Amino acid sequence: MKKILKGKKILITGASNGIGMYLAIHVAGQGGEPILVSRSINKLRVIKDMIERKYDVPVHCYEADLSDDKMWKDVLQTIYTERGSLDALINNAGIGKFDAVNESNWNDINQMISVNIRAAFRSTYETLPYLIEQRRGHIINIGSQSGKMATPKSAVYSATKHAIIGFSNALRMEAEPYGVYVTTVNLGPVKTNFFQYADPTGKYEKAVQKIMLHPNRVARAIVQTLFIPKREINRPVWMDLGSKCYQLYPSLFETLLRSQFNKK
Repeated sequence: MKKILKGKKILITGASNGIGMYLAIHVAGQGGEPILVSRSINKLRVIKDMIERKYDVPVHCYEADLSDDKMWKDVLQTIYTERGSLDALINNAGIGKFDAVNESNWNDINQMISVNIRAAFRSTYETLPYLIEQRRGHIINIGSQSGKMATPKSAVYSATKHAIIGFSNALRMEAEPYGVYVTTVNLGPVKTNFFQYADPTGKYEKAVQKIMLHPNRVARAIVQTLFIPKREINRPVWMDLGSKCYQLYPSLFETLLRSQFNKK
């Protein structure tokens, strides 16, 4: 079977678990060369060993706290120095904390802004000139259905994902003439450890567990889109339809779905 990513170097942030881990597996399964970034270098090494044994492709690991802009900039420069080039960037790292704004901790707010927005902007800013120079590449940004349809207790999280969607929409038009594709991935709840931090009570995860997406399926869909000019990946489809209707009739939807919106 033809390996569609053979020889392609794919940088994946937040790669130590969940969607990021499965992205690494599917990239390797298609012959690609995963370049993994996470705060947990030990977890990355376990993933690296597993992938290299199974798929016989090189995997590269880098430790970085993406909330530290200087550290992330330095690590990105190290990656380019050591790897020589990149073919695609997947800005997957993200965190959330579900609280009403008046009950929020500023450190949590700052952390979401730093990881979800600034780190993605930084990696794109550092990577894009190289992709433009080689006249090919793909940037995939993990957004959220929350970036299209905000709900109570997710004001800051929704705002960060709304920023990613807006950033990507403009970037797509800027990068297209150079052969660089930009795709956003807008997801509903995914069965990962995201909720351990977002809602330690477990109430929201329990409320949505029946509709949760599996990270393996999400990752497979993302990898299948690499180097294809696709605007968005939206999952689940019914939630995306709901977000589109919400854009047309926001007040009506906020009234009709008030109880659903307040499940956090």
